[in-house]
Amino acid sequence: MSPLNDRADRAGHTAIAGCGTGGAAEAVHHLDRLILLGIATELHRRTRLRDGESHDPCAVAEDLGAAPRHRWIAGHWLAALHENGLVSRNGAGGYHGLHSPRRAELAEARTRMGSARAALGYPAELAELMLRSLRLLPALLSDEVGVQALLYPDGELTTAEAVYRGNLISRYLNAAAAEVLRDLAERVNRPLRILELGAGVGATTADLLPALAGHPVEFYLFTDLSPFFLDTARRRFGAGFLRYALLDIARDLPHQPGGLDLVVAATMAHNAPHVGRLLDQVAALLAPGGRVLLIETVREHPQSLTSMPFALSTAGGPPERHDARAGTTRTYLRREEWLAALGGSGLRVDVDLPRQGDPLTALSQRLFVATR
Repeated sequence: MSPLNDRADRAGHTAIAGCGTGGAAEAVHHLDRLILLGIATELHRRTRLRDGESHDPCAVAEDLGAAPRHRWIAGHWLAALHENGLVSRNGAGGYHGLHSPRRAELAEARTRMGSARAALGYPAELAELMLRSLRLLPALLSDEVGVQALLYPDGELTTAEAVYRGNLISRYLNAAAAEVLRDLAERVNRPLRILELGAGVGATTADLLPALAGHPVEFYLFTDLSPFFLDTARRRFGAGFLRYALLDIARDLPHQPGGLDLVVAATMAHNAPHVGRLLDQVAALLAPGGRVLLIETVREHPQSLTSMPFALSTAGGPPERHDARAGTTRTYLRREEWLAALGGSGLRVDVDLPRQGDPLTALSQRLFVATR
């Protein structure tokens, strides 16, 4: 891997200096376990799985009163419970033998969540998000409550900031990303042209902008699908070289072939129906030597099962996928699939972090930087 990989890694670890990471894998396990037990409790209380017989996911979704667009989530949950040994599956795809969590087991999981949250540097808002999502499962499934109410209660961004910025792995990845941008700014001998896709609450933007201090910037185009995020960003970051635009990555990207120095996509490129096609489009936008910077989750942890699937549901059910995820309900690509997709788009991977063996890999979020 490149010297830039080393510098970015050092910058990331400097940002979390003093935070112990050795217990990350155990902490992640405890958070995952809490959500799995909560889902198992909900299924045991509200569905026919408690009778000990084998039932298909459609029947379970019916028992849950799931709205049509959320019916697929029952099968998604059951697959995760099966993977973690909490329900059995027969050869015909039916599920049986659902684990029924005891009150003491749930209380223990709740207690362990507190220490796990602290070990991972998760603020209290993240723990409250997890617990609130479990309490609201019936309303989420029936579509009486949207996932936006979880992430943006009363229109506030505190919870979303905690999810995307105020935690150990986000601080590491954002600091490493900022080092990549500093390196790029020193190499390009003209004002920079930067595009950020699906910038959302600006959690990564907020760490990237200081890296541009003292460097000429022609524009930094902050885009998102939602006017809400654009208005929030305007108030937060102001104008200057920052520009704002609505953009749907499932449709056409801006038409500036060969003109961009950096395209940023933080925790959003997986939303593309076909990531290979998205990366082909991004590569075409880059000037020679231009870079794409991705922050991506490479494994769906159970702790996101009570929020992320609801955010992804479409009118027709699960999100449409035409890449390696086609025919599945997978949300994310694996690390190896991202590396292959970047290479397939003619991009050379220069940064792939955290390093293998780093305890932070247990959180399954990564920074990929590739150069045209």
